[in-house]
Amino acid sequence: MRIALLQGPALTPDPEAALAAVADAAGRAAAAGARLLVTPEMSLTGYAIGADRVAELAEPEHGPLTDRVAAIAAEHGLAIAAGLPVRGAAGIANTVVVIDRDGTRLASYAKAHLYGDVDHDAFVPGDVGVVQFELDGLVVGVLICYDVEFPEAVRAHALAGTELLVVPTGLMDPYGHVGTVLVSARAYESQLFVAYANRTGSEGEFVYCGASCVIAPDGTELARAGRGEELVVADVDPAVLTASRRVNTHLADRRPELYLPENRA
Repeated sequence: MRIALLQGPALTPDPEAALAAVADAAGRAAAAGARLLVTPEMSLTGYAIGADRVAELAEPEHGPLTDRVAAIAAEHGLAIAAGLPVRGAAGIANTVVVIDRDGTRLASYAKAHLYGDVDHDAFVPGDVGVVQFELDGLVVGVLICYDVEFPEAVRAHALAGTELLVVPTGLMDPYGHVGTVLVSARAYESQLFVAYANRTGSEGEFVYCGASCVIAPDGTELARAGRGEELVVADVDPAVLTASRRVNTHLADRRPELYLPENRA
């Protein structure tokens, strides 16, 4: 399956501009043969925009912004993962929704690990660790940005059968090593594909570092962006995952009984 990542501009002055950027990327991704477009964290509103602006733009789970994404997905004939603030009973969550090309909602995931004041001031944490959907026979999971820095979160996906993990993100300087080193390690140690879609440019106090990537289970970089705006395209082949897991048996060789507190010497 071919996927595309939008490494989009950091500054989204309003949702209309953000939707226009997503629509443009969807058109280019579809022309390249992509089945899925992954956009950055909070791609429909901007990320470091302040808690007041987040609250102003937050919408219910089935709201006008996601309806617009559904229309874009249908127009261009591919699934789209987009980020926005979603208001629920517990508060506003930093959320990614995935809409298929027929308008079907495939998944909705709320960021579970909140990063710094930018998250804690504006959002409540999600309480579901593993969210998955199936796309053309491939099991796809979703995390958001800081979530991927926790090996337990990625491993939980691998054990639940995730084959492709999509990670919309807003990684900023000086943490570029997360995208260039840690993401590759997560793909290798948990034996799955990771698609990491970052922002670029400046927003508030943040300077985003780009480097969006698609990493294979053997650690191979299938695609890697620079620091600027870019559409990254890569092919995800389940046969590669099967072959990699045959050689790298981390998952099969785990001894979880030894990882419990009562097994300390």
